[in-house]
Amino acid sequence: MIKGILWDNDGVLVDTEHLFYAVNRELFLEHQIALSEEDFFAWFLADNVGAWHLMAARGATADQIGERREERNRRYGARLRSESGLAMPHIDSVLSRSAARVPMGVVTSARRADFDIIHAGLDLMRHFRFALTADDYRHSKPSPEPYLAGLDKLGVAAADCLAVEDSPRGLQAARAAGIACIVLRHRLMRDYPFDGAYRVVDTVAQLDAEIAALLPS
Repeated sequence: MIKGILWDNDGVLVDTEHLFYAVNRELFLEHQIALSEEDFFAWFLADNVGAWHLMAARGATADQIGERREERNRRYGARLRSESGLAMPHIDSVLSRSAARVPMGVVTSARRADFDIIHAGLDLMRHFRFALTADDYRHSKPSPEPYLAGLDKLGVAAADCLAVEDSPRGLQAARAAGIACIVLRHRLMRDYPFDGAYRVVDTVAQLDAEIAALLPS
């Protein structure tokens, strides 16, 4: 049985991955670069390298890329503010049942500014003791650093903890930290095998059942 759960945010608690892709696609198109869903999955969700190397190959300087990254961040923040109903369907019930039995935290690669925008109109954070964002550690996923920090704050050993993720780099980070990981797979990664995951599920209902089986009575 597990004694704590660490949750990813985007794609797990909230349905935002498609919004981030759309903003990146729009920006890169303005610079004559077509960013496909497959590219986004490979570079953003699997390898965590982004697609800025494509601009560099076309002669963009580091300063120019930095400016374009800031513009992307500004647009993404504006897009998040314009959206409503970002919570994954039925996730609040899963969180409520889980938080009643074990302590939980959020470990995300999102910037704190974006995380706060997303959750300003939601009530999901009442279930968690803390949220660690990209502003709280040096090396992002797939490094284990975010999850190791989460274990420390939660006060739970890796062997007694569960991670819930949606991406290959998130799974890699959890495994590198020694944490069993359930992957909630969505459309952008429906065909990815997620080798090494404790379980791979396709719906929140399936996720709920898997977590319930691991929680203490």
